[in-house]
Amino acid sequence: MNKDITNQLKEKFDNIGQDLEVHLQGLLYSKPINYWDYIQTDALLDLQTQRSVLPDEMVFIMYHQINELLFKMILWEIDQVAKKEDIDAAFFSEKIMRISRYFDMLTSSFTIMKDGMDVEQYNKFRNTLTPASGFQSAQYRKIEFASTELINLIDNRFRETIDRNTSYEHAFDHLYWQAAGKDYKTGKKSYLLTVFEEKYKDEFLRFAQFYNTHNLWTKFKELPNHVKEDQKLIDAMRHYDHTVNIKWVMAHYNTANHYLNIGGKTAEATGGSEWVKYMHPKYQRRIFFPELWSEQELKDWGKNA
Repeated sequence: MNKDITNQLKEKFDNIGQDLEVHLQGLLYSKPINYWDYIQTDALLDLQTQRSVLPDEMVFIMYHQINELLFKMILWEIDQVAKKEDIDAAFFSEKIMRISRYFDMLTSSFTIMKDGMDVEQYNKFRNTLTPASGFQSAQYRKIEFASTELINLIDNRFRETIDRNTSYEHAFDHLYWQAAGKDYKTGKKSYLLTVFEEKYKDEFLRFAQFYNTHNLWTKFKELPNHVKEDQKLIDAMRHYDHTVNIKWVMAHYNTANHYLNIGGKTAEATGGSEWVKYMHPKYQRRIFFPELWSEQELKDWGKNA
């Protein structure tokens, strides 16, 4: 064995109080790795459970599972930015463009749903999904929390009443996506929203508290001026913002419209959400990095989507 590697291994295990010899002996009995065990292929392919006998439901299930895996990849990249000190423009740009590529893939992949499922089959099996909804993707909500300051996720109607001193609990109840399942006049929440909050609210509040000072927008604003002025980084940030909050959202919206707007009549989403006003960017004006856009661009956000 190469002496240098042996010394490095000894140093590595000494640093954690472990005996290198014991670990080397363990290698005598360990199995060599193979692809299916490393990727956990069998477990992954056994995660699809249909609720109907309609074959296109399998497309729907697997497509959403792929989305969740991509969301996990996005959060993995954001976490590295959040926890890194002394970020330079190259590192920040690289991570933002990685995240954008994942969302580019998510955006283009909506044709799998839009053109890859029979409309009649979808409108049959969707009734077996009630009251579940893609609205209930916790990872997507975390991506939003991790991308920008909380004020930029507040329902546009209430932003002037909320600032950084507002309690997380109050701000949470006025997030833009609450509009999908809450009557603000009565305060009554739909079953869709109620069960979602029962499952994730405490986790969201903890997550949002950390990312209140570690989100991508805050991290960017804390950079030295010469880094913030890097055009490649600015372009990457704008690309990400536009991709997530207009292109991806509109691809999702157009797919929903394809299946839920039949003969000019708009059907309710499976969870009962007001999906048109909740999804379309011109209503909620979700913008992660507002200061990177001109006044006119902000004014026209989502209007021509």
